[in-house]
Amino acid sequence: MPTRLPLPQDRVDRPLAAYARDYPNGHETGWHSHARAQLLYATGGVMRVSTEAAGFVVPPGRALWVPAGLPHAVSMRGGVAMRALFVRRDAAEAASGPPSAAVLAVSPLLRELILAACAEPLEWDPAGRAGHVAALILDEIACAPPLPLGVPAPRDLRLLRLAAALQADPAKPLTLEAWAVECGASSRTLTRLFRRETGMSFGRWRQMLRLSEAAALLAQGIPSARAAAMVGYASVPAFGSAFRAAFGQTPGAASAPSRGPGPGRGLLSQTARLRSQNRDSGADVLESTI
Repeated sequence: MPTRLPLPQDRVDRPLAAYARDYPNGHETGWHSHARAQLLYATGGVMRVSTEAAGFVVPPGRALWVPAGLPHAVSMRGGVAMRALFVRRDAAEAASGPPSAAVLAVSPLLRELILAACAEPLEWDPAGRAGHVAALILDEIACAPPLPLGVPAPRDLRLLRLAAALQADPAKPLTLEAWAVECGASSRTLTRLFRRETGMSFGRWRQMLRLSEAAALLAQGIPSARAAAMVGYASVPAFGSAFRAAFGQTPGAASAPSRGPGPGRGLLSQTARLRSQNRDSGADVLESTI
């Protein structure tokens, strides 16, 4: 059963509260929910977020909007520098937050605003600088375009076995007929189940999963050609074409820069790290509750 732990960010009398915490590779939060909507963002590392309806890969430069009360679980790939926002219901409505979980593009301005919010105390001054930062954040969330980085989650046990195997090895080249043997069902049954539970064909669903996994690899600095091969594309041009069609940018544009500000090194992030560490000292019990 998902838990709902009493985080101060869920209760503070402010429309928006920031949460800053670094997590090691492989950390799992378990299923939980929050009283407020969240914008899950990380300046470094890749988050995998599961909801009952879909699975999301959230690389740096992207954020996941999680509506209030929605059960979810987060796992970390690589060390994750989490910089999340908790948004009160009225503020979430003002920001026109999506009604369901969705990956959003994070503009350079929104990134720096998130880091600035993390530098403020939990009970920031509504009439001061933090109030202006919060208002700008809500405007930027309202303008942030959603991205197709969510893969519908099946529920049937046979499809769940197939989905787990493909997530572990996206390049696995089995046809649906071969998967049917692996899963103990006919290909006709699998076809029907995929349509009913995900709203798409097996081929389309697998492509979405592969491209989402590729986006995570690119964000970690894996070269485009290698990322293409790792998710099952024999042709780099075909991979580039599919990636552009899905995400509106080339694989090269989605790749992590080889140089530049690393995780947590933005204009305001050093101050954010120091002040948030001071604010959160003694709050280790909250580490698994994002």
